[in-house]
Amino acid sequence: MIYQDLVAELVGLIARHGNWNGIAAEAAARMRLQNRFDCGLDIARHTARIMRADMAAFDADPARYTQSLGCWHGFIGQQKVISIRKHFGSTARRYLYLSGWMVAALRSEFGPLPDQSMHEKTSVPALIEELYTFLKQADARELGLLFRDLDAARATNDHARERDLLERIDAFETHVVPIIADIDAGFGNAEATYLLAKKMIEAGACALQIENQVSDEKQCGHQDGKVTVPHEDFIAKIRACRYAFLELGVEDGIIVARTDSLGAGLTKQIAYSREPGDLGGQYNEFLDCEEVSDLAALRGDVLIERDGQLVRPRRLPSNLFQFREGTGADRVVLDCVTALRHGADLLWIETEKPHIEQIAAMTDRIRAVVPDAKLVYNNSPSFNWTLNFRQQVFDAWTAEGRDLADYERAALMSVIYDGTELAREADERIRTFQRDASARANIFHHLITLPTYHTAALSTDTLARDYFGEAGMLGYVAGVQRREIRDGIACVRHQNMSGSDIGDDHKEYFAGDSALKAGGVHNTMNQFA
Repeated sequence: MIYQDLVAELVGLIARHGNWNGIAAEAAARMRLQNRFDCGLDIARHTARIMRADMAAFDADPARYTQSLGCWHGFIGQQKVISIRKHFGSTARRYLYLSGWMVAALRSEFGPLPDQSMHEKTSVPALIEELYTFLKQADARELGLLFRDLDAARATNDHARERDLLERIDAFETHVVPIIADIDAGFGNAEATYLLAKKMIEAGACALQIENQVSDEKQCGHQDGKVTVPHEDFIAKIRACRYAFLELGVEDGIIVARTDSLGAGLTKQIAYSREPGDLGGQYNEFLDCEEVSDLAALRGDVLIERDGQLVRPRRLPSNLFQFREGTGADRVVLDCVTALRHGADLLWIETEKPHIEQIAAMTDRIRAVVPDAKLVYNNSPSFNWTLNFRQQVFDAWTAEGRDLADYERAALMSVIYDGTELAREADERIRTFQRDASARANIFHHLITLPTYHTAALSTDTLARDYFGEAGMLGYVAGVQRREIRDGIACVRHQNMSGSDIGDDHKEYFAGDSALKAGGVHNTMNQFA
């Protein structure tokens, strides 16, 4: 609703209640605009529509891919979106990612944990709610600044400035953006997945990312020892997520089906097969088996029929079954096609390196069956991007017959190569990776799972080195505060960022001239005005 129309509506409402003495319609209108989402489900519905529109735009033009950065605290997510707005003017096609890895490492009451679904599953919806609390506060803060400017324009009869500010208020773009939230492998059976999915959606999640590993043996996607489940088990969890969305009225909700099969060589179960060539049979076709010639030698073994013969899947001492070497890509393709046919909206293929042609080789096969298949891709900090791309350039130049005598492939991470032509070419490929991968492999969304885990460690290390060293207080002033001022970082006025000015506005609404406000002349934040 247009700001002035809302004010007029509230003038009428207040007039109908003759005892609402001292309630100002414009103040109430401002508070309503500063809190435009009633609940998490409002947010989930709003952001799901954004994602659906972005998906349609990407189908028409792969250059319109989307991006996000992972976050582990509401403040971190808020600052990302504020920075996006500052630098690019809009949050269009830019989301947040909620990383299960960072929840485990940074948000568990057990302390730092590996990415193995050992953290409290309630910590995931709690973080979603926290993120949206901070994003809504960013709305309130920025609108509050506009309202203050509006009052100042009116006080000086600057009508042109007043009109401009009213237009900006009416056109205000919320900081509330889609969150793709990691539900891991569902934290239990399909019922447990459904219950957790409901909590995440109620907190505001419009997109749930779920992986095809077993819940009780779940591993980080870039570690060894991953164990996948038969397709029927994974389909049940996809359906559980869809039912949760539908029950809560989020009809545009997004399910991202992740496959870890490329790096997973183990399964806990042999799939149930009803007839040759069915889904269970296809899963079992990848098992590493040996022919059975002597039934008397069997000791509690499991046998399956394959091509008219009894065969024994190779079982490890852990009681897990292993897949044949070299079948990972074929299993990924089957996983993805199956997930899309049973209700998933987007795919996530976990890879061991950022290699466009490796990804495209699988997506080409998937899109031959499901033409509009789209990917979410993890631009993971678990990859050594510098080394990987220098080696890719090295290999490409070798194939071209170029002289590489000055380079040692295994040592390309060395600083001695930083200024070389090969390093510059590798950096250019890194720079254009997302654009090129979206065009070639139909990647709709690029994310970095753990960026602020690493940036927090790096910036803290720099500050500790300088502050506790020779630089002393200059380490903070030159390395942090002066840069905040020069770069226009809003947090340099940390009282304002934390909501002090919003509180002052409310005090004035509630108590009028008798309000005791914090933002007076003696507030040291005025030094940063």
